[in-house]
Amino acid sequence: MSTPMSSEFGLASLPAHFHGFALMHIAMRRDARRLLAAAPRLTQAGLGAAGLWWQQLRDIIDWHHRSEDNVLWPGLLRRAPEFSAEARQLGDDHVVLDRAMDAVTAALRPGGDLPALGLAATRFDSVLRDHLRDEEAVSFPVFARLAPDEYLAVERKVIASAPFKVMTQLQPWMFDGADKRSVAQVAATIPPPVRLIGSTVLRRRYERTLAGVTRPF
Repeated sequence: MSTPMSSEFGLASLPAHFHGFALMHIAMRRDARRLLAAAPRLTQAGLGAAGLWWQQLRDIIDWHHRSEDNVLWPGLLRRAPEFSAEARQLGDDHVVLDRAMDAVTAALRPGGDLPALGLAATRFDSVLRDHLRDEEAVSFPVFARLAPDEYLAVERKVIASAPFKVMTQLQPWMFDGADKRSVAQVAATIPPPVRLIGSTVLRRRYERTLAGVTRPF
């Protein structure tokens, strides 16, 4: 039996032209695990720093899903119209994920409910993983059927839709913990000045914010 096309199994089985998209899904799962690990260790004093980290993650996920609904799926439908029913279902799934993220946001507010955070983090992790698994089962075979140039033309429009605050976080977030070969492959599509800033100034800023959840207090 062949291995399903999924970023849960790493990038080796996936065509190179959508490794960037797959890295975003890997990063989302990674950060869901970080939140689960941090939740039982957080105190009221640490909620501010953890909340800042969470808001940056949520900004990225919110953009990622808006860009799918508004740019990626419509672009793919012009090339693979049989994808229409699945695209509608994936949009509905985003609503369920939004509710799970709302619960985390509420628990991380100053004076938030720390026991509720543990439950919210568990729910977020479960909903996110189920959604990404379903999404990849539908979309990755479509991505794989497209010529690299066809797919990348749509992906460039997706990236161009990112708000400035997301754009400044995206590169260090996506490359955090990724294998070097995949990073080099995806980074080659990024303009050199942007790539340099992302690996220096923006990386240091990202790591400072990340401490709110990797070193909770």
